[in-house]
Formats: sequence, structure tokens, C-alpha cells
Amino acid sequence: MNETTTPWLSIVGLGEDGLSGLSPLAHALVNRAEILIGGTRHLAMIPADSRQRLTWTRPLSKLFERVDTLRGRPVCVLATGDPMAFGVGVSLARRIPVNEMIIVPGVSAFSLACARMGWPIAEAETLTIHGRPVELINAVLYPGARIIALSADGKTPAMIAKLLCMQGYGESRMTVLEHMDGVNERRIDATAATFGADATADLNTLAVQCVAASGIKAIARVPGIPDDVFRHDGQLTKREVRATTLAALSPLPAQLLWDIGAGCGSIAIEWMRSARSTRAIAIERDPARVANIAFNAGNLGVPNLKIVTGEAPAAVAGLERPNAIFLGGGIATPGLLERCWAELGSRGRLVANAVTTEGEAVLIAARQRWGGELVRIAITRAEPMGAFSGWRALAPVTQFAITKA
Repeated sequence: MNETTTPWLSIVGLGEDGLSGLSPLAHALVNRAEILIGGTRHLAMIPADSRQRLTWTRPLSKLFERVDTLRGRPVCVLATGDPMAFGVGVSLARRIPVNEMIIVPGVSAFSLACARMGWPIAEAETLTIHGRPVELINAVLYPGARIIALSADGKTPAMIAKLLCMQGYGESRMTVLEHMDGVNERRIDATAATFGADATADLNTLAVQCVAASGIKAIARVPGIPDDVFRHDGQLTKREVRATTLAALSPLPAQLLWDIGAGCGSIAIEWMRSARSTRAIAIERDPARVANIAFNAGNLGVPNLKIVTGEAPAAVAGLERPNAIFLGGGIATPGLLERCWAELGSRGRLVANAVTTEGEAVLIAARQRWGGELVRIAITRAEPMGAFSGWRALAPVTQFAITKA
């Protein structure tokens, strides 16, 4: 192994028992380090000595930049539990080649919490609220769901209890697990509706057994969730068309969607609900609709949806290039479809819907130029007609879909 591939950075996961719980390898990595990096709690577990110690800063990116300057020197980063389970190891592994690191995980909070609750970890919904919006939990709410969430601090459980009550899950059983596997371990059990602790220990993990009130609709993760779960002003891709559109867009983990003319954000939101790591940018010119997009994104568990207020094509300037583009409005805007096509790389998908004859003409011309598929979507719903029911047709939608070679 040459000098450039000799591991210089170690990431060691600590439990509540500190150094006494480490393996011989982890002990050796801590002892050989010239520089120790961690939170105040982690560094306090290491006996005082003359070595340089760096505490995590906000934003973390500043300290990551500092770590880059230490390349080649023995550095040990101390983390809680498993640093690759939503931990600092994930961020460092994106910056530093894995052959320059040694990662020694401890027992994750997810494993400990599932052991305390008697839940199979493979059947639990796992997420972190540490440094992230609590609304993320909305994406995994359904009757019977078992959720394990890493808290940001002692106020997180009360915030989640309030959110559960707002969503109709007030009877859900909450268990706060503080300082697991340590001498100060404590457990608090309550329902979301009766949870009375304004604050718990900052180091806590939350387990939730979801119980929905009567009449609460479970929202599936497959495309085409009900129209009435979205706040909108009528500018909404109806659920049947939305399901067809998402199928054509083919969301894949870690891929980015541009939703142009986003309306209430339904396409971008369902794209992000399909897989945890998907990303989307919703582009909308109307401020009232932008507000609806933000509300819907939080309410449906994807608060990290990026929203750009503006009109395409000017509004897409400088944005990260997408893997897929949905064009739901402004089809007839001169040059817009061409700009979208140019922004896509190889294997990028473009899907555009039109309800006007002018928009349809643009899509027909695009198919003649580039190929792809044209589909006419016609939906008819049974609706009340006096004392009886009758069929009412929605406006037909012409859909153009193409994958770039």
C-alpha cells in the first residue's frame, strides 16, 4: 500500500460506555490519532492529554473543509453509534476516498431501539430528525407503522407528538428512549395525545407505533394519491393522469426531477415520496401556488422539496441538471420544450402534458422531430346527477414521453 492510499482518517462509533466499549481496533485508532474530532460529549470521554481537539461547528461543512487540510495526518473522528446510519461518516465518505479511511461502527441507535421495543429492524421505518425538518415523519405515517426516529434534541419528541395529533394519529404510542445502553438510560411511554414532557434528555431516540383515528385516510406511496390531500386552486394534475405521468417519469433513487409549471407541486411531491433519496425542484411563477407547494410538501413528508419562484425557461438558469423533467404548464412558451430537451443528459426522461390544442400541436411537432411516444388520456368519473349518477368526462390530456439516447 503506497502513501496515497494509507488510511489516515478513522471514524469510530462510541456508545454510552465510552472507551470501555470499544474493540481493540477502535482503541488503537483513538490512541494513535494526533487530532481528535467530535462533539463535546464525545471528546469528554477521552482522558485529557496534549493532542489537538476539534469540536463540531455549524455549519458542518466548515469543519469538513478543515478535515481536508489534515490529509495525511492521523485523525480520528468520534461519532455516536454507527456513523454510517445518518451519521457524520456519510458526509465524510462523500468527500474522502474510502481507501483513505477506516470506519469502526458502534451499535446504532436503531438497533438498540428495536431491541428495547422487540421490533424487527427490517420492518421499522427509520429516519433522523437531527438537523432536518420534523415533517419528514409525515412520509412514513400509516396505520400500524413502526417508526424509529433519531431526535435532534430534547424538544423533538414533543414536536412530533404535536404533529401526530395534527395528522389524526393522536392515539399513536410513543416511547422516548434516553441514553440507551448507559447508566442514565430512561424510558418514557405515552400516547401522542397525552405526551406531557416539554423536553427530555437531548440524547434520545423516539419509537412510535402508529394508530390512526377513525376516518383518517392512509396515504400510499404508489403514484396517484387522492386529489383532496393537496391544497390547490384547481391547478392540479388529477390522480389518474398523475399516476400515468409518474409511471412515464420513472423515478429512481437519488435522481433529480424538474417540475416546471408545478401548480400545487403534486408531481414533484409524489416523485419524492417514491424513494427516500429522490430529489425534486418545483418551478412555479404564481406566489399563491408557491405557498401551496410549500404547505403540501411539508404535509406529505417531503419538506426538502426545493421551490423556485419564477417562469421557465429563465427560471431554470443555474439549476443542477436533472435526470427527468415534467412540463405541466407553459407548453406553448417559445423555446421552452427545446430548452428542457437540451438540459437533459443521456437517459434523461422528458414528459409533457397538454390540455389545449395549441399545446398538443407543440407535442406532436416534438414527436416528429425527436421520436418518443404520444398518449391521449381520457378519464370519465361517475358523479351525482340529482338522485342518480352519471359519467362526467375530464378534459382529455395529451402526453408526450421520451428518453434521451
